[in-house]
This record gives sequence, C-alpha cells and structure tokens, in this order.
Amino acid sequence: MVITAGVLVSVIALSLVFVLWPRGAPPATVADDPPATPLFTIPYLDVASGSQVPQAPPATIVITRVSSHTDIPTRALQAYVLAATLTAQRIPACHLTWATLAGVGRVESDHGQHSGDSIGPDGEEATPIIGPALDGSPGVRRVPDTDHGALDGDPVWDHAVGPMQFLPSRWRTLGERASGDGRPADPQNIDDAALTAARYLCASGDLSVPATWWAAMYHYNNSVDYGRAVFSAAVAYAQAAS
Repeated sequence: MVITAGVLVSVIALSLVFVLWPRGAPPATVADDPPATPLFTIPYLDVASGSQVPQAPPATIVITRVSSHTDIPTRALQAYVLAATLTAQRIPACHLTWATLAGVGRVESDHGQHSGDSIGPDGEEATPIIGPALDGSPGVRRVPDTDHGALDGDPVWDHAVGPMQFLPSRWRTLGERASGDGRPADPQNIDDAALTAARYLCASGDLSVPATWWAAMYHYNNSVDYGRAVFSAAVAYAQAAS
C-alpha cells in the first residue's frame, strides 16, 4: 500500500501496453488447434494527474462475462464488486467503483496471482502473498516490525501482505471482515482485502472528483506512474464490462 510501487510487481505503467495470457489459455501449437483466446491488453494512458476519474458501469455487471473477457479471475472480480457494493451502501458519498478496485488489485498483485498464486473458492490465497522486507534497501522504505511477525512472519522488518498489499500496522487499524462472521479480518482473503482497500481509498473523500481520486491513489502509493497504471487498468476493465 504505502510502500514503493514495485514491492510485489514492477510498476506496469513503465510499459506502453500490458499483456497477460488468460489463465489456462496457452498459444496454439498445431495447425488444427482452435484459435487461442485473444490477449487482454491494457493500453497505458498518459493521463495528467488530477485531471480525470476512470468511469465504470454499475456493479450489477455479469461477473462471469467480464472475467472471461479480461485477466481478472472470477473470484477476485466477485470480491471487487462486493466491496464496491457494500461501500456504496455504507459510504454513498465516496462513489468508489469496482473498476478502481480492480485497477489497484491488478497493480498490487495481479489480482492475487503474483508468482503463480491463486485464490480459492473461500477467497483465501493458496500461498500467502508477502512482499519483500522493508529494510531500507535502495528504493525500499525502512519500516521496522510492528506486529512481531504475526502477519508477515518477520519479527525484525515489516512486509506488505495480501493481494491488496497492506502494511501490518495499517491492517491492524483498518482491516475489515467482509463476511461479517465474527472472525478476524484476514489480509490474505481477497474479500477482506478488497473491502479494506475500499475503506482506505474512501478516506480521501468523493472519488468521483478527479483531484480526490488521484489523492487516494497517492495515499495508496505516492507515485504518478502508480496512479496512471491503476487508471489505465480501471478504464480497460470498465470498457470490457461495457
């Protein structure tokens, strides 16, 4: 979250076009194979900071259809839509869209698929996503341990955790259980992570206002390239849904 843009993945804004093979769709190898599923591309939009907000269709999208046309796994898309829906009920003045959450999830962990990881039906990461130690190395913040290694397994340095990449200290104050089942919020659960990310973003105010949307991105990760990467992904996902 508040770490440098490349903690888990390189800032995809450094490329002009982002390309990911759809899951389970290798390229054709023989002439009579069926055509390969088209690649989903995210054109990089060199938008001026604070000038625009990525729009999105309502959260009543057909999840399986959007997932099949993009690189978002169905389970992750369900979490983004749920978080946007709950946030609209609780904080209607925020105007957070599922596409913005999807943009953040794309940049932070490739929708929970970082390094070949996957999300189970229960929303849990198959393997916990834990970023590098924030030990003050070149280009990395120095953040000594704040949770005795409870979330990241390191009693010396903090690490960003989960598909939406929260620092343990931030998760401790903001983490929210999406299911409301009384169990502690889990940063490795995509539903909890998406809802907590929504709460964090909405702390900036009305996200339908361009300046506020960009301020929320900088709050998440203080980088223009990061904001543009999220914006570009959000626009591409919204267009796929439309």
